Amino acid sequence: MTKIIAILNHKGGVGKTTTAVNLAAALQRMKKRVLAIDMDGQANLTESFGLSIEEERTVYGAMTGAYPLPMVKTNSGVTVAPSCLDLSAAESELISEPGRELILKGLIAKMPDKPKFDYVIIDCPPSLGLLTLNALTASDYLVIPVQAQFLAMRGMAKIMSVVAIVQERLNPGLRVGGIVITQFNRRKTLNKSVSELIKESFCKQVFDTFIRENVSLAEAPIKGMSIIEYNGSSNGAEDYMSLAKEIMKKLK
Repeated sequence: MTKIIAILNHKGGVGKTTTAVNLAAALQRMKKRVLAIDMDGQANLTESFGLSIEEERTVYGAMTGAYPLPMVKTNSGVTVAPSCLDLSAAESELISEPGRELILKGLIAKMPDKPKFDYVIIDCPPSLGLLTLNALTASDYLVIPVQAQFLAMRGMAKIMSVVAIVQERLNPGLRVGGIVITQFNRRKTLNKSVSELIKESFCKQVFDTFIRENVSLAEAPIKGMSIIEYNGSSNGAEDYMSLAKEIMKKLK
């Protein structure tokens, strides 16, 4: 059965898209069939898989009813539903659309190849607007990347509040799959103390895998590659492979 996982944090710069890209690539490396949907109007996931932000068919056209959800097979083996800069405008264009929070769920349900995918990874925009609500309504699980910084804790409360509303009104089956601490450096005292605080606050919801600071993680998107392809022996590749294994075990 296909598992749909949304990757969300409305705070920018926490490794949200990095996690979506490399989790998808790591799952694919483990022989899983993966679809990555780029719901972020910045289209960083699209470019990180070597695609153009000017693809002929994108999530924007699908969300506005022009055609079904487009799917492009990338060199990594991951299938991508690409985004474009126009997607950011979709929020205002769809504001009066009946059932606007259910559009993505409907598009996924109508995919002819859905049974072929083991995992669908959705990269949410860094906001809590209509596109994010679509992603949460369509998903089985939510994974939240968080930096080991004190301000990150404030944002977590807001995310959990939105999740509770979605569970109550739109998607009772949505579960928080876990929180992953990113950009971690064990030599920084602040990182260690905040990560301990996050673990105390959210207990079993925090993944055992931490994503360490790694130069290769920043370099890989420039080449249009995941960290698995770009530098498979790096700490970043090792950490995301470990996270993928943990997710496969935990989200059954």
